Amino acid sequence: MTENKTRETDASVEAFVEAIADPQQQADARSLIGVLGEITGHEPRMWGPSIIGFDSYHYRYESGREGDMAAAGFSPRSRELTVYLADGVETYRDELARLGRHRTGKACLYIRRLADVDLDVLRDVLGRSYANVTAQDGRMGRAT
Repeated sequence: MTENKTRETDASVEAFVEAIADPQQQADARSLIGVLGEITGHEPRMWGPSIIGFDSYHYRYESGREGDMAAAGFSPRSRELTVYLADGVETYRDELARLGRHRTGKACLYIRRLADVDLDVLRDVLGRSYANVTAQDGRMGRAT
């Protein structure tokens, strides 16, 4: 079995955020760091070269693959913020209908700017996702 590429590192979150070229995206990243810090009660850590994560959980798939990942996190990508919902976006279909301008993947929420979304709805989704993921620690059952 191959080792996971995305692991917690000792890289500086502050240096990573400072290097974001777009001032608005940098401000949005700082806002999300504050929100996720409040929700999780944990300090941000870098996961791999570009994910800002909070806390961690252990997952084990039916295939036998297992590892650790950030329990809550996001990545300020070049065009948008990618917010990770490890328990999947489908769980939050009703809330996301009220979120505002965004798009989704299987476990990712893509937001161009935080100003495009309702921050109360986003906080609710992030809080519920974090609670779900940490309650299921070790039992994330999606097969790979």
